[in-house]
Amino acid sequence: MDARAIIAKIRRGEDPTAVELAWFASGLATRQVSDAQAGAFAMAVCLNGLSDEGRVALTTGMRDSGDVMKWDLPGPVLDKHSTGGVGDPVSLILAPALAACDVFVPMVSGRGLGHTGGTLDKLEAIPGLSTAQNTATFRKITREIGCAIVSATNSIAPADKRLYAVRDVTATVESVDLICASILSKKLAAGLEGLVFDVKAGSGAFMKTPAEAVKLARALTSSANGAGTPTAAFITDMSQPLAPCLGNGVEVAVCLEVLSGNRAAAPRLHDLTVALCARVLALAGHAEGEAEERVKAAISSGHAMVCFAAMVHAMGGPPDIADDWHTHLPKAPVIGDVPAPIAGTIAAIDGEALGLAVVHLGGGRLVESDRIDPRVGLTGVLPLGTKVARGDPIATIHAADEDSAQAAAHAVLRAVAIGEPIEIPDLIIERIDP
Repeated sequence: MDARAIIAKIRRGEDPTAVELAWFASGLATRQVSDAQAGAFAMAVCLNGLSDEGRVALTTGMRDSGDVMKWDLPGPVLDKHSTGGVGDPVSLILAPALAACDVFVPMVSGRGLGHTGGTLDKLEAIPGLSTAQNTATFRKITREIGCAIVSATNSIAPADKRLYAVRDVTATVESVDLICASILSKKLAAGLEGLVFDVKAGSGAFMKTPAEAVKLARALTSSANGAGTPTAAFITDMSQPLAPCLGNGVEVAVCLEVLSGNRAAAPRLHDLTVALCARVLALAGHAEGEAEERVKAAISSGHAMVCFAAMVHAMGGPPDIADDWHTHLPKAPVIGDVPAPIAGTIAAIDGEALGLAVVHLGGGRLVESDRIDPRVGLTGVLPLGTKVARGDPIATIHAADEDSAQAAAHAVLRAVAIGEPIEIPDLIIERIDP
């Protein structure tokens, strides 16, 4: 095998063989492939793309570049992945809700990226909790509780870790083929028997239009199914935050409200979580309608909350998070409302701008070394279509100091448009079946 020959094939618009792509992925992990060759490969794929078969081969090669977990459990091993949005803590409800339905969810998650929040950062707003669990502990928590949400170890898809770092500095992040291989190599290394994607479209997503989201969703589902894991997807609306809050601690708080049976705290968050759970359960052989009712019951009965609390405690968090989360979650020293400047209807929300406002409050990273402030964020963000009078609060800011609170208030006013009544987009725009 020769890295140069493989790169040359892609540069000429030809598809390397599955064996060649598997070798290249292995070479990324072992450093048999140089940084220069990794960068040239990424650029060639970004410019010329791979065939469907080539994308599957690269995905499986990167998956197999490290450990691939195998399970022997009395229930299906399932998971979901979101392409990123704002006010979107679905994983914190979905994993324990599925666990309460006798499913096992070994969820390998990520941190905040750009204007979007990260599941690991949100969980780590809970005092004492660590998402850096070794493989043995990860397996133990998953087996005993039904779900575990952790960061990837160095042994999970090391080829992706190497290639992602190269893509980040060579302007090749946007390639659909490389995005698919990156996401799926880590997810499929968890040994899944079914996977559902939540591909976001709208102002708060990376994909701004449904057409862009559909293209990515079809590539993700075809690649995962080609790699042997039954996979489906939803295209979902991100023209407004999924939950009425953005920020790490405040998003954990709203999830705990929903898990306590209070759907009204975040109805869109609740409903999308239920739909995603039912869809992935259908991939495991359940009737989708019956699965939806079962998931609703798991949440409303408190069973999902029990699973979440057990997972939190097993990962180092407090044992009584279900009963006393208001005490445990961090609180910002400066809290204040943003009043509506005029009367009218919430007509548009720039979700990316809201997400960046939270980043600048300290709820995300401007550079890799930044430390997250779990206290800060926005709550009470009014949904599209809400009628307001002049002076009504359209959001509440949680900040570390007055200056950052003032800056966030200006950002919120720029991001939220008040005008005439509008038609509210459907939460689920399209289904992509296997």
